[in-house]
Amino acid sequence: MTLDLEKVERLKGRMSEFIQQLQNEICTGLEALDGSARFREDAWERAGGGGGRSRVLEGGTVLEKAGVNISVVHGQLEEAFASRLQGEGLHFWAGGLSLVLHPRNPHVPTVHANFRFIHQGSKAWFGGGADLTPYYLYDEDAVHFHRTLKAACDQHDPSYYPKFKSTCDKYFYLRHREECRGIGGLFFEDLGGADLERELAFVMDAGRAFLPAYLPIAERRKHTPYTEPQRFWQEVRRGRYVEFNLVYDRGTVFGLETKGRTESILMSLPPQVRWLYDHHPVPGTEEARLLEVLRHPRDWAAGGQEG
Repeated sequence: MTLDLEKVERLKGRMSEFIQQLQNEICTGLEALDGSARFREDAWERAGGGGGRSRVLEGGTVLEKAGVNISVVHGQLEEAFASRLQGEGLHFWAGGLSLVLHPRNPHVPTVHANFRFIHQGSKAWFGGGADLTPYYLYDEDAVHFHRTLKAACDQHDPSYYPKFKSTCDKYFYLRHREECRGIGGLFFEDLGGADLERELAFVMDAGRAFLPAYLPIAERRKHTPYTEPQRFWQEVRRGRYVEFNLVYDRGTVFGLETKGRTESILMSLPPQVRWLYDHHPVPGTEEARLLEVLRHPRDWAAGGQEG
């Protein structure tokens, strides 16, 4: 399939405009959720070409740390890394939005989302998704998150949700722990490229679904009382989040290998975290229940059946 370069250039412009708008919408929604803190903005330039706009909120009432970043970068890749991507050659263009939210209250889940468009040689592709990482599992929250994302998928192709949900469960998996990072969502790394216009329309709808998927959960849980042991468990689980992002996450690797802004790339890491030697939750507790679900993913869109 021959790539229509004029179309790709138009799509780059539309994707760049979309992620700027989405960043504004999400940051406005998150500041309203938190009620006290505001995002700090840093505009940056990449030496090899392009740049971005990082927005980070710290020390909020609800959000202990939140980052919502956009970037549009281009230039030359190192040959060893270029061969690991889907396209060909050393020249690339990549535009995307990435966010990670770390709430203060352990009853409010951490969440991640990413939406991107990449062009390398004769290949251009969209990728992204969103996934939820609870510390205390509320089935109705998991069902809401997945059904909202499924609705966005179903507008475009009924096969998308089951395929991308399965890919998400497989991708956000810590092999050395034999457990998933969270309870999943969507993950896709190439929609086929047959109709990039339609693919962009899907990515836009998936991006716009983020706030409706997450905000109701955070609003519902943000005033739930919590104990020091529950906060302790949250910090233990945050350690798993760090392990995944530094060992497996392709986005982290891509950002570092393309010489992106290190502070923006590592904004995904939580502010407080702990590792304990050979720590196991007490059997029969909510902590143990969460771990069991992370080891056996469920079909949340169907109400939480075992997948």
